[in-house]
Amino acid sequence: MLSYHLQSALSDLRDLIKITESDVEDIKVVNHNPQFDRLKLKEEKLKSFESKKAMIDHEIASLISANPSVELPELLNEEQHEYLTELKVELQNLRDANKRYAKLVLAVSNLYNTFLERLVPTEMQGYSRVASKDSTILKVRV
Repeated sequence: MLSYHLQSALSDLRDLIKITESDVEDIKVVNHNPQFDRLKLKEEKLKSFESKKAMIDHEIASLISANPSVELPELLNEEQHEYLTELKVELQNLRDANKRYAKLVLAVSNLYNTFLERLVPTEMQGYSRVASKDSTILKVRV
């Protein structure tokens, strides 16, 4: 059962990486709608992975409690060791993909915020931002 959960978790991780890489490519070409469309799928895959990880943890805990005198590496077969190694590599790949995506999202966000601030300058009034009265680029006529 542990091998099955490991395979399934690996599949979810690889799907998450593909989705994130698609998001990276789309944000580079300013194609935002597909990113929003994939958001639900990404959330579902993440929940699925978390669930499978919990099952993996449960299976490993069961193995340890059933064999308290045996070390964990000895409880797992070669295939399970390989899956765990792959899981570690894929988690690092997902981390790297998310890092690339986050940098691009931050750059795009800063760009849009800068444009907005230039169009409608704001100032602080207490703890909230409000449109400045002396907006130079955008004039509203009543």
